[in-house]
Amino acid sequence: MSELINNSEKRKELLKHMILQLHKGKSADAVRAQLLKMLGAIPYGEVVEVEQELIAEGLPQEEVIKLCDVHSEALKGVVDKDTGIEDVPAGHPVHTFIEENRALQLEIAQTQTLFKKLSDIEMEDFLNELHQHVNILADVEKHYRRKENLVFPYLEQKGVTGPPAVMWGKHDEIRDQLKAAKEAVHGTESAEKSEWQTVIDLVFQPLLTAIEEMVYKEEQILFPMCMEKFTTQEWYEIYKQSVEIGFCLYDPKESWEPEDVHAEETIPGETGRIQLPSGSFSLEELTILLNTLPVDITFVDKDDKVKYFTRGKERIFDRTRAILNRDVRMCHPPSSVDIVEQIISDFKAGKADSAPFWIQLNGRFIHIEYFALRNDGGDYLGTIEVSQDLTELRKLEGEQRLLSYRKE
Repeated sequence: MSELINNSEKRKELLKHMILQLHKGKSADAVRAQLLKMLGAIPYGEVVEVEQELIAEGLPQEEVIKLCDVHSEALKGVVDKDTGIEDVPAGHPVHTFIEENRALQLEIAQTQTLFKKLSDIEMEDFLNELHQHVNILADVEKHYRRKENLVFPYLEQKGVTGPPAVMWGKHDEIRDQLKAAKEAVHGTESAEKSEWQTVIDLVFQPLLTAIEEMVYKEEQILFPMCMEKFTTQEWYEIYKQSVEIGFCLYDPKESWEPEDVHAEETIPGETGRIQLPSGSFSLEELTILLNTLPVDITFVDKDDKVKYFTRGKERIFDRTRAILNRDVRMCHPPSSVDIVEQIISDFKAGKADSAPFWIQLNGRFIHIEYFALRNDGGDYLGTIEVSQDLTELRKLEGEQRLLSYRKE
């Protein structure tokens, strides 16, 4: 048995076997008992590797998502508790995530306390307080978005693709549960207390459990794995960009300035590519990208000269290369030159940043908007004109989600 315990590959084989037993319907308690008996503490990294291997071997990602809560339950008390995340300094992204988790757990506890008072509280007071709790819990969206848009990309760059996808799937389930909870608060206001207990059991308890389970998955598996794999520079990039998304029920007070990091990470460049702060393009890619956008764009520089226009398949207004370096005033009929002059003057003076217009043209609804371009210091760099045919978009009703896409 000691050979099995000390052999990572054999340990992972057995763990994989146990997870597949869950897939076949074996209870989480029975699997946990076997794991505790045979393996002792499983390093968190091996849990992630096994999950990724199962997906690579053909277990559908949707099935792994469905099993995620079950095999997390089976692994409680089995995964190695020495996670290495307890001593991260204040301000570090992991410290912030953990503080947010503590705030979420406090909110969950307060919500559970409210449920226990159901029989003794006026329904109006109960609903008002529950509405507040649901709105507060909905702040978890920013916590999940930071994981999805800042943490997961770095994991994927290191070849860890399955577990982030599975966790994202669990985020979406919690989002759906939050939506159902909000609808329950507003849709069952006239329900009796006995009926509300059923709503609590069917809608709210699964939501609170799911958020609590996600805390466990993060702190026992995700964050320890990230601490092991990410460089200080990568964590610093996550730290700097976190504020753009925002924080969940916790406002980090401390700044985090580790030694030996660059103020801005250099993005690896490639010969012949146009390098931008957030990525790069080849000239062909950038040209096609701009021409594929469903809008017409014309750029006028700070000296009022036309410098660029897109060449999409369905242009709204005529544009030819003959207008390049032409004064923008000369591109408009005399009757509108004064307005063009006023817009540019207001942009340069900082009195306005945009000027929208819309017209009917040959039976089509055309939206036209001018935008001032300014650098970080507020200096005027020029103007772009963006024109778009909104005729068909104005007819849209309801919603069509990504998952409803079908290729005909």
